[in-house]
Amino acid sequence: MVSVLPAQRRQRIVEALALAGTVRTEDLAGALGVSPETVRRDLAILERRALLVRVHGGAVAAPSAAGEEPSHLERSTAQAEAKAVIGALAARLPRPGQTVVIDVGTTAVHAARALPASFRGVVATCSLLVAAELAGRPGVEVLVSGGRVRQGDLAVSNAHTLAFFGDLRADVALLGSGGVDARAGLTDHHLDEVATRRVILATTARTYVLADTTKHGRVAAHRVCGLDGFSGLVADGPPPPALASALVRAGAEVIAP
Repeated sequence: MVSVLPAQRRQRIVEALALAGTVRTEDLAGALGVSPETVRRDLAILERRALLVRVHGGAVAAPSAAGEEPSHLERSTAQAEAKAVIGALAARLPRPGQTVVIDVGTTAVHAARALPASFRGVVATCSLLVAAELAGRPGVEVLVSGGRVRQGDLAVSNAHTLAFFGDLRADVALLGSGGVDARAGLTDHHLDEVATRRVILATTARTYVLADTTKHGRVAAHRVCGLDGFSGLVADGPPPPALASALVRAGAEVIAP
């Protein structure tokens, strides 16, 4: 079996936890081709990073504090297949020659990655990860807002960001989310980024929220807007009945497989 780097090995452990919620030391040792002692050391390191909780014989996923956003590593590995599906659906929405806003978040990065090679136009973003994903694309002009960079997502926000998007008139926006709920609407974890999203929503012709089904019915700390504040929801599956009905009443389109 080909050995992997420690960082890759630990990422696989986090991925296994995201899928199953619990892992056994012996199973991980066999799957990774290392000794149980190596796995125990990896689990200890990940526990210090608050990514899991060690228990007898293995580990369980660490519960996130109420209303607190999981770490970038957790989010980048969790629901990866669902986010890829959403990214592919969202990437069909822009048309050649349009100006497109791609917001921050792991799902937004999937959307940027899925943009067809034939796409020609302008992409404006407040995510350095999205900018890096598209910077080498021929025919794509990438605009990045100024501002303060947040760790993890490498999201940019502050007054410079608001001014940048306030002066932009985009055709389509693909927005990340902390949660989408029938009563609370669109919510997020970061106050500065809430202000950015509100400006994008106000200045863009068509706006779509990217949210996998784990975010349906979830409420984050800060409200962005009601369900009537955006054009549609892009998801990996149908929303629960209460949310689906509320979206219909708000006039928001649901795009799902």
